[in-house]
Order: sequence, then C-alpha cells, then structure tokens
Amino acid sequence: MTRTLILGGTAWLGRELAEQLVAKGKDVTVLARGVSGTAPQGATFVASDRRLPGAYDQVKNVDWDEVIELSYARDLVEGALEALSNRTKHWTLVSSVSVYEGNDEPGASEDAKLVAPTDLDDYAHAKVVAEQITQLAVGDRLLIARPGLIAGPGDTSDRFSYWVSRFALAANGNVLVPQTEGRYVQFIDVRDLAAWVLDAGFRGLTGTYNVVGSERNFSDVLLSAAKVAGYTGEFIAADDVWLKEQDVNYWAGPHSLPLWLPLDDAAFAQRSGERFKAAGGSERSLEQTLEDVLTDERARGLDRVRRSGLSRTEELVLLQKISESGKN
Repeated sequence: MTRTLILGGTAWLGRELAEQLVAKGKDVTVLARGVSGTAPQGATFVASDRRLPGAYDQVKNVDWDEVIELSYARDLVEGALEALSNRTKHWTLVSSVSVYEGNDEPGASEDAKLVAPTDLDDYAHAKVVAEQITQLAVGDRLLIARPGLIAGPGDTSDRFSYWVSRFALAANGNVLVPQTEGRYVQFIDVRDLAAWVLDAGFRGLTGTYNVVGSERNFSDVLLSAAKVAGYTGEFIAADDVWLKEQDVNYWAGPHSLPLWLPLDDAAFAQRSGERFKAAGGSERSLEQTLEDVLTDERARGLDRVRRSGLSRTEELVLLQKISESGKN
C-alpha cells in the first residue's frame, strides 16, 4: 500500500489531499500542529511543531512512498528534507506561479525567469528558495507543482468566492466592479489540484508544472457568477484611476476588488497550463465551481467579515459617490 506523508494537512489544500487519500483507501499520515484544523477521519495524525527539536521523530524512520510539502518557510522546508528525504521515494513541493519575475507575457511557460530571492519575508522569494533547496536535496525524485489562484469550497482567502457571494448578497442591488477589458481570471479548483498532485505522485511524475486552469475573460467570470447567484441588479463599473483614488486595492485583502489586477500584470492570469494538461491535468467547469462555492458561502454567511473584498457597507458608500459624481 502506498504510504504518503503530508507536511501540513489540516488546513484547506492539505486537508483536501488527506481526504482524497482516505477516500481511496490509502495509508496517509498528516504531520501538523493542528492549529488550522484536524486531520480527516481515517488519516493518522501526528501533532508536531516543526520548529521544535524532534519534530520529525515519529515519522523519520519510515520508508515513505510520497512526501507532500506545503510550506515555503526555509527552516521548515530544510528541516523536513534533512529528516525525511533519504527515506522517501518521491517528493512533491507545492509552490506557486508567484515565483515568476514578470507578469507581462501571456502564455509564459514553466521556463520563464524566476524572481531573484533576496527577501525571505516575501512570499514569492520564499517560494523560490523552497524550490531551490528542495531540488538540491531531492534531485530527480522531485515534483514541483506551481498552482495559480486556487478556488473552491472552504477557501478562507475570499478572493474567488467574493464575486458569487456578493451577487447573491446584493440580489437586485447594484454591484461595483472594475473595468474588465484586457483582464483575465485563471484558477484551479482545490479538488482538481489535489487530485492531480496525488495522481502525479502515484505515477512518480517529476519536473515542474504550472497547475493552472483555463484563461477566462474577467467579464465572463463575473457574468457567470451573477447567473449562478440569481443576480438581477446592475454592474457599476469604475475605472482604475478612480478606484485607486478611493483606496480600493487590487487582487486581495481588505478594501479590495478581488481578482482585479493592474493591466501591466494581466498575464499573471494567463500562464500556460499545457504541460499540466499533457500530464493528465483536468478542470471542472466554471459553473460547477461557482455553484459549490456559493453553497459553501451561504453556509458561512454571505454578510460575514471577509479577508478580501469590500464590505457591503463600503461598497454602497462607493456606489453613492459614483452616483453623485455622475460618473455612471
């Protein structure tokens, strides 16, 4: 029986990986502090703080078929490699398309230039270093998965889920949107990402892959989200200059319009996924992901405090400003 160790398997992607392994009847062990959640029933849970001495004592003397590393902190990555790499048949590192230096080349492949890592407090820089040190330790046993935007039920980042939940909350009221011309959305459902990572590990696949879905026009994503939500109101579009004057942020975080990117960075959502598809990668439909996300969002509360986006109150203030200025 295939023996898999997930380093961090109680939060979103990690738990999805563990759940899918359990469903397949596989032997899966999850090593984590357990702060972000619990391991699924059927998985072996090893509670361990990876920054403490002896963190890997319960798992280091096992011959693992697969280790899946989700962290990008250098000390955690190095510690795991030192303790486990010599007794592991195949190693998967989940990285990110954020490692690329530029976001101005549509269709850029895995061979695009990476950022020069000079600041390990920066997410992209830390991911590059994680890739480099893992490659040195594991060599030709390594699979590097570089997902882009991850979407699906259970997402706590509130990026992709913002729009379908906002349309559902607004019902027939106006919704503020950015200008969408020349902008794109590219996501991979967490369930599809996990399924591919596991299958690739079982097959012993190695190399580097952009695990990304299809490139979609931002406008099409908004229209699909509105349809799934049963939205009957009106989109009120504001230009970049005005939104920035109102301190509305790009992409994610508080007081933002999620998935909205500067035009100079539009190709961040246009990465090539050809290598991923050729290696068996697949994606469910946009509508299916949106429907499942909306079900999850309704369960969590459409008007809850979110990590990304505008509150409905903030949005209505901005819409009122637009109305008073005659911009729309």
